Amino acid sequence: MAQFDLPLDALRDFRPEPDEPEDFDLFWEKTLAETRSRAPAVRFESVRTPLTTVEVHDVTFAGFGGHPVKGWFLHPAGARRPLPLVVEFVSYGGGRGLPHTHLLWPSAGFAHFVMDTRGQGSGWSPGDTPDPVGGGPAFPGFLTRGVGDPHDYYYRRVFTDAVRAVEAARTHPLADAARTAVRGSSQGGAITLAVGGLVPDLAAIAPDVPFLCHVERAVTLTDSFPYKEIAGYLKTHRGRVADVFRTLAYFDGVHFAARSRAPALFSTGLEDQTCPPSTVFAAFNHYAGEDKHIEVYPFNEHEGGGPHHEELQLRWLAQRLTER
Repeated sequence: MAQFDLPLDALRDFRPEPDEPEDFDLFWEKTLAETRSRAPAVRFESVRTPLTTVEVHDVTFAGFGGHPVKGWFLHPAGARRPLPLVVEFVSYGGGRGLPHTHLLWPSAGFAHFVMDTRGQGSGWSPGDTPDPVGGGPAFPGFLTRGVGDPHDYYYRRVFTDAVRAVEAARTHPLADAARTAVRGSSQGGAITLAVGGLVPDLAAIAPDVPFLCHVERAVTLTDSFPYKEIAGYLKTHRGRVADVFRTLAYFDGVHFAARSRAPALFSTGLEDQTCPPSTVFAAFNHYAGEDKHIEVYPFNEHEGGGPHHEELQLRWLAQRLTER
């Protein structure tokens, strides 16, 4: 796929006027206050694995609605002092998977927490967290579940789980709360941006090819999934366009970016039809933090920088998390 979006020079200046709900902040304040009224119920259980250089803990914590959410907590074997912490969120359709698939960050000396995504985990990696909340009619997938009302929307639960995941991970004695970063790709990048806007004391965030940014443009620009789920829903539910995009505005990464101030490393691929580059630049250009950078991969699609970007991210996060 050749480049199809705006030219790079135009992307760097692309800063659409945000169309955020007037009660955006109040919506999220109430959501988090309601969740925090319940005990976090964090449990770390040591897991025996064939790994010799990394220790693994099976984690359970109370997310949205007090629902149990799973995760993995990994750290270098033999660690005795608090380590910089990287909290990771998973891409669309996947779950936390198996511990040995998460060796990069603990091998580099970090404590690493991987949050399972409720209701997902049967697309490409297994998950262990159900979503006990029902919803109205939806297009197959997750993107339109509860989309008729922001209070019922699926990603209200997921983003709230993610905030609680950071809080849960920070309670482990080997996690240095003051040196906490969040990262993720695609859906994980969307969750990263949301957490960046909702947790004010993060040391760094690293959203790769993030999803759910400038959503209305994305839906009209690409016919790739998962955004096509929204188009498919509106193709059937005629006349609900305004209501659907009003709900999605509470979850748009552009609006979270405008509230984030931690150092940030973004990435985008200029041939990415899944998360078009203009939607990523919309979030990046609205990002409120002064220490921000976007790495552009001109001939890559949704894989972005792949292992090359992982190496860059390792160096960048090591610098940001050791400076504090």
